Amino acid sequence: MMRTQAAIADGAGAFVIDEIDVSSPLADEVLVEIRAAGICHTDHASLSWKRPLVMGHEGAGVVREVGSGVTHVRPGDVVVLNWCIPCGSCAQCQRGDTVLCEVSKPAHVMAPSRGHAHAAGTQWRGRAIDRSFNIGTLSGLALVRKEAVTPIPASVPFPVAAITGCGVMTGFGSAVNVARVQPGESVAVLGCGGVGLNVIQGARVAGATTIIAIDANADALVRARAFGATHTVLAGRDDTSFEAMASAVRQHTDGRGADHAFEATSVPALAFAPLRLVCDGGQALQVSGINDPVTVPMPWFMWNKRYVTPLYGGCVPSRDFPRIFELYASGALQLDALVTRTYALDQLGEAIDDMLTGRNAKGVILF
Repeated sequence: MMRTQAAIADGAGAFVIDEIDVSSPLADEVLVEIRAAGICHTDHASLSWKRPLVMGHEGAGVVREVGSGVTHVRPGDVVVLNWCIPCGSCAQCQRGDTVLCEVSKPAHVMAPSRGHAHAAGTQWRGRAIDRSFNIGTLSGLALVRKEAVTPIPASVPFPVAAITGCGVMTGFGSAVNVARVQPGESVAVLGCGGVGLNVIQGARVAGATTIIAIDANADALVRARAFGATHTVLAGRDDTSFEAMASAVRQHTDGRGADHAFEATSVPALAFAPLRLVCDGGQALQVSGINDPVTVPMPWFMWNKRYVTPLYGGCVPSRDFPRIFELYASGALQLDALVTRTYALDQLGEAIDDMLTGRNAKGVILF
């Protein structure tokens, strides 16, 4: 066993920085030396997932060891981690919806899944401990299934690679893979943090000509312009029916409403707000993973509006990560500018506070 530092969620709302023990990989596993791990709202949520967990689900690093059945990476390779972890053989994987894999069940984060490396391979205080989203990237070493790692160009900085693992993938993929934004269409994005900015970038790359950024934070709207928003709307916190917001969107879309509207705030009260922003026949997408009980007036769905809650931007790791890094290399995707600040692991509490208060587009822990 090898010892390393990690952030451990206690399951009751708090975390500690402590040592864990990590074993060498079994046949279908990879041991990754983590160099950078992004911070996401879901990491904050994981503090209360009812059991201890190694935190983190955005990460990049260098392969240290591989199991005997691993052929796509070798020690020394630079890799990005993902929590899709497709089995490749179930019905969902066979039809291309690998993020809905019925074997690893990547979104079923409240309980252990078959997407996890062998249970005894990560131990805390002498007992096996699960890794958040089956990868637990807020750890100096991550023992993961081979499907969780994708090789990337060594020229990509580790902080950039880390945030691509979830925040970039979720936002970009929601626009490109799920909504399938087309050239000339209009898009509204509610929430301009890490995920929302990448929805904006995805829409820009896809050819949307009207991209409306909406946020209650004026500084976030300035950032949104830099990433491709053509219009901005400062949301009023008392606009609980979203009428003012919808009116502003209609003003920028010839009175119609947007073709696609995305929620990227993680605020339960805003889960159905995109329905107010789209035109008849438009598509509303809730991309931040809200799972709290909420209510919605059914007339908001009229007429022929579609409401989708996409998972992980429809990620297919072998397809999407090479495409994202090619766009980054060409300058079409701005990823360096997303990393507002970096932190040491013992500054995790500060990094979470900065995320919750909106001071960062993305914060990254460096190892």
